[in-house]
Amino acid sequence: MKLIITGGTGMVGKALLLECLDDQQVEQVVSLARRKLDMEHPKLKELIITDFFDLTPHKKELADYDICYFCLGVSAAGMKEAAYTHITYELTMRFARSLLSINPEISFSYVSGAGTDSTEKGRSMWARVKGKTENDLLDLPFRSAYMLRPAFIQPMKGIRSRTPLYNAVYAVFKPIYPLVKGMKKYVISSDALGRALIRLGIEGHEKKVLENADLRKLGG
Repeated sequence: MKLIITGGTGMVGKALLLECLDDQQVEQVVSLARRKLDMEHPKLKELIITDFFDLTPHKKELADYDICYFCLGVSAAGMKEAAYTHITYELTMRFARSLLSINPEISFSYVSGAGTDSTEKGRSMWARVKGKTENDLLDLPFRSAYMLRPAFIQPMKGIRSRTPLYNAVYAVFKPIYPLVKGMKKYVISSDALGRALIRLGIEGHEKKVLENADLRKLGG
């Protein structure tokens, strides 16, 4: 399996990347990012993307991959709806359509989040925007597409979030990780999440929208 990962410098993207490099079923990984990763590996290729809205300059490099994991995203904290929509919805959809034009046979997995609003009508701004993004991605003619909704992610293997607020929350909750670990509906470790995404790419799933409990089951 040959994979594309966006957001490899973030928590979910890096967790997935580390598991891919250790998994014998993964032949190659290309990281799409605005800056280089601080790692090297025989399986790993890096492609610096200056404009995620248009992938056509990288058509040759992206034509021969099986699945794309879209882990790129921002926190909605302090953002106006228009700005959050531009990054979360518009960028994601433009990226997805551009990738689909390059590789019509590729699969696409989008990391959304627990609480996403599929009705697009709820009071929470971020949940509505994520819900619209999920719905419109599922309407695109990918070979297969999955929307992934992890909840509280327990960072493992030295992984940290790029959002300072999240790191502060993780620091507060770290002493009680052993207590919340059993709350399968709400908690998943970063390495289990990475394994779940790999297994999803290999085996597929009957559900198109996977909640935290589904991801835990896949991650073993």
